[in-house]
Amino acid sequence: MSTFDPDALECLAAIVEEAGFERAAQRLNITQSAVSQRLRALEAQVGTVLIVRSRPLKPTAAGQLLLKHTKQLRLLRADLERDLRELAPSSTGGGREEERISIAINADSIATWALGALGELVRQGLPLEIITDDQDFTHEWLRSGQVLGCVTTLRQALRGCKVVPLGAMDYIAVASAEYAREHAPQGLTPHNFSRMPFIAFNRKDDMQAEFVAKAFGLKRVALSQLFVPSTEGQVRAVLAGWGASVLPALLVRGLIEQGRLVDLAPGRVLPIQLYWHCWNLASEVLDTLSSALTHAASLALSGAGPAGPGAAP
Repeated sequence: MSTFDPDALECLAAIVEEAGFERAAQRLNITQSAVSQRLRALEAQVGTVLIVRSRPLKPTAAGQLLLKHTKQLRLLRADLERDLRELAPSSTGGGREEERISIAINADSIATWALGALGELVRQGLPLEIITDDQDFTHEWLRSGQVLGCVTTLRQALRGCKVVPLGAMDYIAVASAEYAREHAPQGLTPHNFSRMPFIAFNRKDDMQAEFVAKAFGLKRVALSQLFVPSTEGQVRAVLAGWGASVLPALLVRGLIEQGRLVDLAPGRVLPIQLYWHCWNLASEVLDTLSSALTHAASLALSGAGPAGPGAAP
């Protein structure tokens, strides 16, 4: 089996992660020409193209495999540095900036419970990178090898990965008190939801339609939607009177108690089961990450999800 140059592998990862040769060169502190030379040498060794020169740049199937291998090497180095710090606590250690440990977490979890779980690891020096996406799509980052773990709604373990149920994030429909008085004095009903603008995260976000459909027993609903790609931004837009939104109860409960927001459908909750997926590798860093996230979720989410499957073959 070929042994690949670690610098060339990190060069490939930098091109993909920074979405270009120029920014990759800046991150690695080398010239753009050197980036191209390292990539060409790696492609010559593998015998195939590793990067599709499109906009944005994308790794080929072979490039994705090498990208996953690079991230596994980063994890091994992080484990080694952790062990060395325990043997020699006075050593400075610390991974290089380009050797980040990447995980994908949905924006609602970042806005509520997940960051608190990771704080101690970051203070210990873990070079963490959090990538955010809709909870129905974070697993695609893991599938492509761009992250080593993800929080997602997918129950079935991906190939080569293990999965742990985290619990359910409860969602409720809210609007500002003033907006509710003017546009929905009776709350959310089957007769007024179609006239009410709903603030969604992005075009992939089907939370708003799913809540309304389940609340009123409808197979399909058409909503007027505005898009704000930030959970905290959605809350601010609702407070500003833009319309209604379906948001985590964890995030808006205090604002409801203050009277600034109104629960438009009291007693109606949409629980979304979340799962932690990660590579099925023997790694103390990965185990610590998994433990921190699952513990925090057990305290914050509404209950353990159904037992998930173990590692995929």
